[in-house]
Amino acid sequence: MKLLARFLVAACLIGVVFTTAAEEAKPAAPAAKAEAAKPVKPDLAKGEASFAMCVACHAADGNSAIPANPKLAQQHPQYLIKQLREFKSGKRENPIMTGMAAALSEDDIKNVSFWLSSKKAVAGAAKDKDLVALGERIFRGGIADRQVAACAGCHSPNGAGIPAQYPRLSGQHADYSAAQLVAFRDGARKNSVQMSQIASKMNDREIKAVADYIAGLR
Repeated sequence: MKLLARFLVAACLIGVVFTTAAEEAKPAAPAAKAEAAKPVKPDLAKGEASFAMCVACHAADGNSAIPANPKLAQQHPQYLIKQLREFKSGKRENPIMTGMAAALSEDDIKNVSFWLSSKKAVAGAAKDKDLVALGERIFRGGIADRQVAACAGCHSPNGAGIPAQYPRLSGQHADYSAAQLVAFRDGARKNSVQMSQIASKMNDREIKAVADYIAGLR
């Protein structure tokens, strides 16, 4: 009898284990799947709070007044998310930004990116009048003999970019744009093969001209 009782208990336990496993293996109900697939709406208030540590370099509204630091206001959120993720992972190298991004969670990254995209960008201006005509020719028509594509093809004629694909450039500081083109050209920035290939065919004068033209785009 004792042996029979033990057998029955063991059978019951095995049944519970297999029932639980079967329950766990069941596919999620369609409603649950749909709920999980819904994009999480960014929290702009939390994004603004996270941006507090960025104010010293990028200004309170994302319109940096420091020529070496980019304006981030009105930038496409998908582009900002990509850059912050790549700073955090080390794919895009920058000692300051790597440290800053390391402190951000995935939710922080999304919240701050969408908050910045909601801020209006302040217009810039070209400074080097002698080069701006060359910059316009390259931006709009490229450099045919070196197979340099026109910047306008990806970033649009007014520099507004294409959401989720190419960043907004309009009004960006010329110093920053030039520094990034040089970094792409020289291999210091490696997170865009397309930009590395384009910049590799440009000389310093052409880079400076394009950067200055971009600063004046509206």
